[in-house]
Amino acid sequence: MSTATHRAARIAAARKAQSGDAGARRYCAQPMQTPRQFDSNVSAGRASAILASSKKWVNGTQLTYYCFKRGDAVPAAWQGSNEDAGVVEESFEAWAKLGIGIAFRRVEAAEDAIVRIGFDAQDGSWSYVGRDVLGIRDPLQRTMNFGWPLTTPYGQDTALHEIGHTLGLEHEHQNPHAGITWNRQAVIDYFQGPPNFWEESQIEWNILRKIPQAEVKGTTWDPDSVMEYQFEPGLIDAPAQYQAGLVPKGGLSYADKAWVVETYPGVRAPAMSTLKVGLSQLLKLKAGETRNFEFIPARTRTYSIGTFGTSDTVLVLFEVTPAGNVQIAGNDDSGTDLNARISMRLQKSRHYLVGVRLFYADAALETSLMVW
Repeated sequence: MSTATHRAARIAAARKAQSGDAGARRYCAQPMQTPRQFDSNVSAGRASAILASSKKWVNGTQLTYYCFKRGDAVPAAWQGSNEDAGVVEESFEAWAKLGIGIAFRRVEAAEDAIVRIGFDAQDGSWSYVGRDVLGIRDPLQRTMNFGWPLTTPYGQDTALHEIGHTLGLEHEHQNPHAGITWNRQAVIDYFQGPPNFWEESQIEWNILRKIPQAEVKGTTWDPDSVMEYQFEPGLIDAPAQYQAGLVPKGGLSYADKAWVVETYPGVRAPAMSTLKVGLSQLLKLKAGETRNFEFIPARTRTYSIGTFGTSDTVLVLFEVTPAGNVQIAGNDDSGTDLNARISMRLQKSRHYLVGVRLFYADAALETSLMVW
C-alpha cells in the first residue's frame, strides 16, 4: 500500500471512530483573543520573552475544575453526563501522572473551580489558553466546552487536547516551524461547510494564522501532538507527504510529555527554600523558569512579599491545605516598570507557598524575592 493510500485509509478509519458523524469531523474552535499590546518602551526581545511564558501557570498551582451537571443554574445544554465527566477526569489524570509541578482537583461547586466545563453540543469544543482562564471570573461561565461525546477514541483525544489548551498549549498546526502551505480556498470551503459552519475569521484564527514563534512549545513541529488537528486530503499543499491527509497517532505524544514536564517541573524542580522575614533570596532563574518558596509566619500580621530587580515576573501566593494548594493572591508585573508585590494578612504558623515565574530579566540572575 502506498503512503498516500495508507493515510487515506487511516483518515477513513478515524472518521468511523467518531460517534454520530458519518461525514466531515468537528474541530476545536478556540475563542478569539485580542493580541497583547506593549508600550513603546518595551523592547521586542522583552515582549517576546513575556509572551513566551505569560499564559503558563506558576509551579505549585492546583487547577480545580468543575463539570456542569443537571440541576446547575446554567443552560441545560451545558449539563454533561456522568460518562463524559468521567472521561474529563481521566484525561486530567493522564496529564498529572507525568509527575508535573501542578495538580488538578475536581470540585463539587462551580464557585470553587478555576476551570469550568460545559457540554453544549451546539457550541463545539474549545478552551481558553493557560492563564487566560483567570479572566473568566463568573462562576456560571465556562472556560472549556465539549461539543461531542467523549466516550469514543476521538472524544478522549479531544479531552486531552482541551486540557492541553488550559495548560498553555496552542494548536500545533499553527506552529511556524511546521512549514505548512495551505490550500487556502479548500480550507475555507471545508470549514465553512457542515458540520463546523465556521466564519472565515474563525478559520483564520484556528487554522491559517501562524502563532508567534515565542508562543510555540518547541523548535520543531510535532505532527503527532494531541494539539494537532486531523486534516482531510486536499487541505495541505506542503509538505508533500501530507497532501493526502494528516492523522496524528492519538494520545499524548513524546513531545507533548516533554513540553509539560519542562514547563512544570515536578521532581526536577529546584530545591525549595524557606523565606525568612527581611532576608532576600536570589531567584537564580532563567527566562521562563519557576521557583517555589515556603513561608510560615511567626506571628499574625500583614506581610509584603515582592521581587526586586529589573525584571518581568508573575508572583503567586498559595496557602497549603490538606486539599492542596489554594491560590490566595497574585501579581503580574510584566510589561511595566514595577516589581511584583503582594500585601496580605497572614496567619501565624500556617503554611504558605510563594511561587514565581520569571518572564524576562534585564540582567540574568539579578532578581531577588523578599518578605517583610
